[in-house]
Amino acid sequence: MPTPVLFCQDPLNPRRVDEHFAPEAREVRDRGGAVGLIDHDALLRGDARQAVARVPAGLEHAWYRGWMIPADRYAELAQALSRRGTELLVTPDRYRAAHELPGWYAQFAEVTPASAWLAAKPGEIPAAGELAALAALLPPGAGIVKDYVKSRKHEWEQACFVPDLADTAGLARVVRRCVELQEEFLAGGVVLRGFETFAKPESVAAEVRVWWLDGEPRLLTPHPDSPHEQALEPDLDPIQPAVRSLGCRFVTTDVALRADGAWRVVEVGDGQVSDLHPSCDRAEFAALLVDA
Repeated sequence: MPTPVLFCQDPLNPRRVDEHFAPEAREVRDRGGAVGLIDHDALLRGDARQAVARVPAGLEHAWYRGWMIPADRYAELAQALSRRGTELLVTPDRYRAAHELPGWYAQFAEVTPASAWLAAKPGEIPAAGELAALAALLPPGAGIVKDYVKSRKHEWEQACFVPDLADTAGLARVVRRCVELQEEFLAGGVVLRGFETFAKPESVAAEVRVWWLDGEPRLLTPHPDSPHEQALEPDLDPIQPAVRSLGCRFVTTDVALRADGAWRVVEVGDGQVSDLHPSCDRAEFAALLVDA
């Protein structure tokens, strides 16, 4: 039986799928899969009951497919759906594990840049001493600042890259700006990561998004931010054991070729909320969900 998929609804037309995900929804329907609508705005407001009001009762199980959801809100979504007879195929604990760096880092430590983190609420700036102690856990040199889920890579010099982690004043300045720009969307806290130099091919995507279902790589796509439609073919043998150890049904790994020739995991994510490159075949992706 085809697996149902719950998409975010269009905020301007609640009876339709959000236009960003509409091509995927059409392909799901073409394959006989049921489509439900989630009110993402209501969910973020804390009204999970309203968020699932358009989901048919008794679907038994389903994927969520849409915009990112904070882990706590995802748990509320799962509970609200359960009351309507539908269980999400990704449980709240597995969603958090794949979605937030502290949840997946231990399994991927050998294949991803060294990382350390501390919890912080939105708007909360860690003290310089706390940041210095955190930086001391990492190899010396440059680093990256992010929260548990996202970086501010488009504000690279102001809110992401730290030339020298030992420069406490410089580190504190970048962390402050990152926290300020994330505003109420700061997820979990502050993460510091060691900086690694990656290869920069000219005609293909430097970063590859690998889509894993039940521990198996099912799709290889360019990173959504890449201007290129083709990507390098990564060596996944060192990465697959980490994916399987994580124990999440549907995850993505963004991988890149380090300058020394080693494939490294840049980021891990829950596949339900990971974006596709514009060039990707939506039919192939929909088949992955419907036939799971």
